[in-house]
Amino acid sequence: MTKKMNIPFSPPDISDLEVEEVSKALRSGWITTGPRVKQLEKLLAGYVGVPTEAPNCVCLNSQTACGELSLRLLGIGPQEGGSELDEVITCAYTYTASASVVCHIGAKLVLIDCQKDSLEMDYDALEVAINEHTKAIIPIDIGGVPCDYDRIFEIVERKKNLFKASNKLQEAIGRVAVVEDAAHAIGASYKGKMIGSIADFTNFSFHAVKNFTTAEGGAMTWNHIEGIDDAELYHQVQLYSLHGQSKDALNKNKPGMWEYDIVGTWYKCNMTDVVAAIGLKQFERYPGMLARRKEIIKKYDEAFKPLGVQTLPHYTNEYASSGHLYIARIFKKDGILVSDQERREIIIKMAEDGVSCNVHYKPLPMHTAYKNLGFDIKNYPNAFNHYVNEVTLPLHTCLTDEEIDYIIETFTKVLKDYVN
Repeated sequence: MTKKMNIPFSPPDISDLEVEEVSKALRSGWITTGPRVKQLEKLLAGYVGVPTEAPNCVCLNSQTACGELSLRLLGIGPQEGGSELDEVITCAYTYTASASVVCHIGAKLVLIDCQKDSLEMDYDALEVAINEHTKAIIPIDIGGVPCDYDRIFEIVERKKNLFKASNKLQEAIGRVAVVEDAAHAIGASYKGKMIGSIADFTNFSFHAVKNFTTAEGGAMTWNHIEGIDDAELYHQVQLYSLHGQSKDALNKNKPGMWEYDIVGTWYKCNMTDVVAAIGLKQFERYPGMLARRKEIIKKYDEAFKPLGVQTLPHYTNEYASSGHLYIARIFKKDGILVSDQERREIIIKMAEDGVSCNVHYKPLPMHTAYKNLGFDIKNYPNAFNHYVNEVTLPLHTCLTDEEIDYIIETFTKVLKDYVN
């Protein structure tokens, strides 16, 4: 056995380039929302393929903020004088941020199961769940693997006769909105189009554990919608993100421009130039980082698939993943799932050998908050079965070739006690 190593699960990949750019931002005297944020927004808009003039991209302090503000732009929530709540559908197999934003805006959360053989939502169940109260769907690109967006758009088009618009933006879209949770998926593509330019609204995360990081942060992108002014939409998100203040600090700082108005009692979730500085240098390095993730996944797949380990298909003829997570499901030779207890033992043994693993995800109906909302994991058997034998291995661009070999050696050794 190779000498023991200590391998963290997902440290941020920060180089001297990011450190130097942050230092420049700090020395510039401009550390809140300013020129670096604006530059990053335009770069990201161009990268994912949405209009750059407005731009059709706003950087905020988290994907969660982006997801919530997307729904608020759409006017989703309790409708004045109505006895029924707007409904938003998402999948039970995800992190809480995909669903909690629906609760934040006062809409009804509708959870559906994932597929038996995929972490994507059950599209047949999605079609059944859409009714006259449905205003949005939140598909989730788990691990950076894109959902089947052709199928999703076919469904919302078929069900558009049920749709009842309640604001100008909804009316312009003319059907249930697709508000993508692409927290894992910056850099992924689907049928030749970049994620960020497919859904009506797409929301990315730049959290510390993500492929592309600004420590904390996120970005919302959107496609042009006929009849909607992109610049007005951009301005509205700015208002939502900065207390409803009619001028941001950059504009207030211009000579004689001190006065502003508060046009709404809104929120505080803007991105700062300090963290945008990290993003600007991450952006320069990102193509190489994506390529490295693809290399690691190839090595893992070659080692683990012969053992019967089921992994996410990151790269196919239809899409390219961002390679965010290496999600592995473990089966015994007869095809039976390893038990929850056995999965926990595997993670502990990996940790004892110095390899930190994780689980993605414990389904939402298993958490207290969602139990209290009335959800029961018994109604989501596919989500439970995906969870119970899942282990996520380290997959990040700080890994050396030697560390990758050590992970493969260690996981192979540990699995022998469970899969034979």
